[in-house]
Amino acid sequence: MDWQIVGHEWAVNMLQQHIQHEKLQHAYLFTGSPGIGKRTLALKFAQAVNCTQPTQTGQPCGTCRDCRQIQAMQHPDLSIVTADDGGSIKVDQIRELQHSLSLAPYQAKYRIALLLNFENANANAQNALLKTLEEAPARVILLLTALSVENLLPTIVSRCEILRLRPLPLQDLEHALVQQWQIELEKARLLSHLTSGRLGESLHYAQDEALWENRQLCMEDLGILMQSNIRERFSFVESATGNKNNQGKEELRFRFEIWLSMWRDMLHLRAGSQAPLINPDWQKELTHLSGQLDITEINHQAAALEQAIRQLETNQNPRLLTEVLLLNWPVLAYA
Repeated sequence: MDWQIVGHEWAVNMLQQHIQHEKLQHAYLFTGSPGIGKRTLALKFAQAVNCTQPTQTGQPCGTCRDCRQIQAMQHPDLSIVTADDGGSIKVDQIRELQHSLSLAPYQAKYRIALLLNFENANANAQNALLKTLEEAPARVILLLTALSVENLLPTIVSRCEILRLRPLPLQDLEHALVQQWQIELEKARLLSHLTSGRLGESLHYAQDEALWENRQLCMEDLGILMQSNIRERFSFVESATGNKNNQGKEELRFRFEIWLSMWRDMLHLRAGSQAPLINPDWQKELTHLSGQLDITEINHQAAALEQAIRQLETNQNPRLLTEVLLLNWPVLAYA
């Protein structure tokens, strides 16, 4: 079987070439926006190097024990490092990983370390990983995922083979959703716009009805908050940021990203741009909101949300970030 990766064929080809020509690197860094397929590609690569019954060199069978265990992320030679409940990857996690990687592979040809969303690693953890990157044990491959190289220490980046994943063209994603996942055409078109060409995020929406409902609520909240006074906005912030754990942070990030997509759509509408909207199903409401604002204000609010998302990733206070955002939103008259 092939890797069944949609939209990143160039990356699959490069990784297959590394396997076929026995030029495997000791570390690979997959970057790109959430839901673009970084983890999926990393796991397929792990299968390809450890498959015991490849259909050809670099082509995992997908059915042998190693392939199935890697796909389920439960392989004895697959170590997974991700942020804990506090929202960051700690140095103790890296030290534990280093001990595991010092051992010979138990079952497979290679020990694989999968470090997910490594932008969440604190400085001590990133520095600790440098030793492993500089002196990687034999038969060890490190696979890191991150939003971008800018979120990592330059010394980390320089020691990795970098694969920068990009969104799919909207029509290509729409076609893939219809043909490979049998999603109805109109919904596939909306999904491709909503996720800006990110396949993984599209499938998440397609398979999780609650996610659709959360999106709807977030979009309704923006319209309500634009017509709310300061007291009502403070009350909203308290309810939206009351959850202090990592799940609460992810929920707030989701909300910020939905709001950002709305401000970006309003910017296109106010400017008279012909660019496709991210939220075409909300065009009427967004046209009404954008008509009450000047383009400078809309651009300012979109930039403020982009900054807030970046600050949220650096563990700045979620409540304070949200308060500053909402207090600077304009107040519109009731419709």
